[in-house]
Amino acid sequence: MRTHFIAIGGSAMHNLAIALKDKGYIVTGSDDAIFEPSRSRLQKKEILPEELGWFPEKITSDIDAVILGMHAHQDNPELAKAKELGLKIYSYPEFLYEQSKEKTRVVIAGSHGKTTITSMILHVLNFHQKDVDFMVGAQLEGFDCMVKLTEDNDFMVLEGDEYLSSPIDLRSKFLLYQPNIALLSGIAWDHINVFKTFDDYIEQFRKFVASITPGGVLVYNEEDKEVVKVVESADNYFRKIPYKTPEYEIANGKVLLKTEMGDVPLSVFGAHNLLNLEGARHICHTLGIMDEDFYEAIMSFKGASKRLEKIEREDKGILYKDFAHAPSKVKAAVKAFCEQFKNQKKYGFLELHTYSSLNPVFLEQYDHAMDGLDEAIVFYSEDALKIKRMEPISPDLIKEMFKKDDLKVFTNAEDLHHYWDTLDKTQGVYMMMSSGNFGGLDLTH
Repeated sequence: MRTHFIAIGGSAMHNLAIALKDKGYIVTGSDDAIFEPSRSRLQKKEILPEELGWFPEKITSDIDAVILGMHAHQDNPELAKAKELGLKIYSYPEFLYEQSKEKTRVVIAGSHGKTTITSMILHVLNFHQKDVDFMVGAQLEGFDCMVKLTEDNDFMVLEGDEYLSSPIDLRSKFLLYQPNIALLSGIAWDHINVFKTFDDYIEQFRKFVASITPGGVLVYNEEDKEVVKVVESADNYFRKIPYKTPEYEIANGKVLLKTEMGDVPLSVFGAHNLLNLEGARHICHTLGIMDEDFYEAIMSFKGASKRLEKIEREDKGILYKDFAHAPSKVKAAVKAFCEQFKNQKKYGFLELHTYSSLNPVFLEQYDHAMDGLDEAIVFYSEDALKIKRMEPISPDLIKEMFKKDDLKVFTNAEDLHHYWDTLDKTQGVYMMMSSGNFGGLDLTH
């Protein structure tokens, strides 16, 4: 099968391209910008475009599938050529469904926790040598690629994102998967640039639950009132399995999960991760993994990349990086960090750089998000606001929205970096929360 990727360099797209190359497909692609690690990984598989840009001449009538990424625009010249030739154009999730429609599809959805839960499930299955197809949004230890596609496996585990499918398909990605088994971890308003109201956002999850195949299974977080409302309002038939935070304790800096089989020591921490773990356990149970086997495997799970990920520093200072940027994720990460290191001085840094996080209407969702930290720092770039053509935001407004008077606010990277350099990283513990890089800050020294 011959496939062509428009915007092959994306974090999701390049992994799918690699998976199809490994499957034996003929893969080509284009992009106007490709960064690491996508560039090196595509080059290793000999599918890196020879030059950057869009080339309509690459689009020929013998292409079986054109896969369109979100980074491309509606007026993309390669897309126009594909339409002109009448080629089949897929979004990323649409193509994944085509690859898995004869399999049992397990879809992990929710505003937060879905990457970690998916990662936990795959870790347990891999530990016990249970082979499945999958797609996950983070690099995992023991896995070469974030996407795996085969002809033989009976199951496919998919991280279900509620964001848009492609520039020409404005449905939420997870609405295309039609899960046989689903999990819903939580609902907290996100992607305000697309979903203008909270109800519009919730509607995507109502549709997701409605898309579960007849007689399927939904594992859901019964501690989230919005999730419970969505589940209770569903009128399609599926089996409902609720879950909640399990009992645990922290002893000598180690998290111990309380189970019928005794205390299980974990390498991850935080109530939200224990809640994620419980959801993963229920999903694994539906896949034939008994609790004893689940606990045996989960002890060695160290977390998904950039999810409370410990960064090894030259000075041996304690520093964690977390992908958290949406308010609910920030609150969960801060709560976990403060609980784990309650007797140490805690520094928390948050970078605001997404459209949602820089929207004054949305900022009030961050109220008390950084409470409990001894030093709380927020960074956003005034230059980034100009590039995004957004209105200026004053540091005073940030302090008001976060409801934290002693909050430190930096609006340019140079000042932030200077402050960072004044800190002795061997004193206290540090958490950096961002889907960006704090203006190029080096966290290793």
